[in-house]
Amino acid sequence: MRRKEQGERLEGMAATMLREGSVSVPALLLQTYAQLKLSETEAMLLIHLMAFQDKEGKPFPTMDELVSRMSAGPETAIKALQRLVQQQFLQIDEEVDPATGVLSERYNLMPLYRKVAAMWLEQRLRAEPPSRPEPDKDVFTVFEKEFARPLTPMECETITQWLDQDQYPVPLILTALKEAVFAGKLHFRYIDRILLEWSRNRVFTQEQAKEYTQKFRGGRPLSK
Repeated sequence: MRRKEQGERLEGMAATMLREGSVSVPALLLQTYAQLKLSETEAMLLIHLMAFQDKEGKPFPTMDELVSRMSAGPETAIKALQRLVQQQFLQIDEEVDPATGVLSERYNLMPLYRKVAAMWLEQRLRAEPPSRPEPDKDVFTVFEKEFARPLTPMECETITQWLDQDQYPVPLILTALKEAVFAGKLHFRYIDRILLEWSRNRVFTQEQAKEYTQKFRGGRPLSK
């Protein structure tokens, strides 16, 4: 009986750990990695890099650390990592600590997010009627230009969620960005509030957003 109770207790602990220790993987990556010609090993390697960065605070895990969590052998994992860098899915950035002068490296996942977003746009455009206008702007590039800095992985994930989960059109997202710039509140939480308020008020196009904004700009401000 004691053995059974111990097993149930361990099972409950494991279930709690699974719930609390989840890693946020962009759904768009899971949907498009095959079209991007990424192998299962390469896709899993990218997910491990996300987990190391987001959950363990390790921007540049060692090859031994990566291999220890994969079923692929060291040689296969090393070749996969090399291909990801060569094919520009990954970038290795160097940073110098201004206080100590110590040089450090980190894996930059921004190239991956760009490729995934481009694939998503290509698939959407193929599915749309030819008469509809095609969004020709890279939403990530526009955001980086307005913020005057590279986007963080969390900010990239927010944009992919707007595109994939919330199904906001690219022009509507860019219009919300312009509104945040106009209001002097250039941060993602405010932009998300704009998009949410538009959605609640059945604002689905760039033109509707402009009309809604002109009508209510003098009224109550959006929640921070």
